Amino acid sequence: LVLFISMLFLTLLLLFLALFPGAFNCCTKVSDEIPKGILRRVETFEIQKADGLCHLEAVILYIEGRKFCVSPRIRKVKKWMKKKKCKIPRKKTHGRKQRRTKIIEKKEKKQ
Repeated sequence: LVLFISMLFLTLLLLFLALFPGAFNCCTKVSDEIPKGILRRVETFEIQKADGLCHLEAVILYIEGRKFCVSPRIRKVKKWMKKKKCKIPRKKTHGRKQRRTKIIEKKEKKQ
């Protein structure tokens, strides 16, 4: 009976982890301050929203394999995130220009 209950518990735990992989990866506390040079060393970052399994807004900074949770309301962090997002290339506009060019070329060939 003990073996059955243990196996049932383990099965339910594995099922929970499979269905909710981020359940144990949420930031539970955030820092309201950030040292000067830390943003320069960030390798990747994520934005944690206060919905679903995680009940706290946070910016998760990954530095040398470690995770730091900071408040998204810090002015330095807001400015840094805005700067990072501006560097993302916009591919949709380029694709539309190419399609329009191709359509125009086809129309010219028909005439």
